[in-house]
Amino acid sequence: MTAWVLRGIGAGLLILFGLAVGTWATTSHFRPLLDAEQGQVATCKAARDNLAGLATEQGKALGDLVTASSARQASAEQAVSEAKASADLDYAAANRLQQERSGGDECAATARIIDKELGL
Repeated sequence: MTAWVLRGIGAGLLILFGLAVGTWATTSHFRPLLDAEQGQVATCKAARDNLAGLATEQGKALGDLVTASSARQASAEQAVSEAKASADLDYAAANRLQQERSGGDECAATARIIDKELGL
């Protein structure tokens, strides 16, 4: 019976030795690979955070551009409206000048009509 006990202890020691050698071999093989992957993960996370910040900043800038564009469009529409109103007045004045009849020298008559229109 002692032989079986000694064989059992020997087998247990061999199993423990196999576990220890296997653990050591696995650790020495996979630890550098694991460390390299963890470094890449950290780099990827930093790049992702940087890109997220840039995307947020770009979105804000795009919103500012849209707001500025709307303001410019409203200003341009107002300027066009004012120019049209001013042009309508000038067009009406030009039509009045063309419709007035005057006698005598055309240059003098034209000068008189223009002076009258300008209030001179």
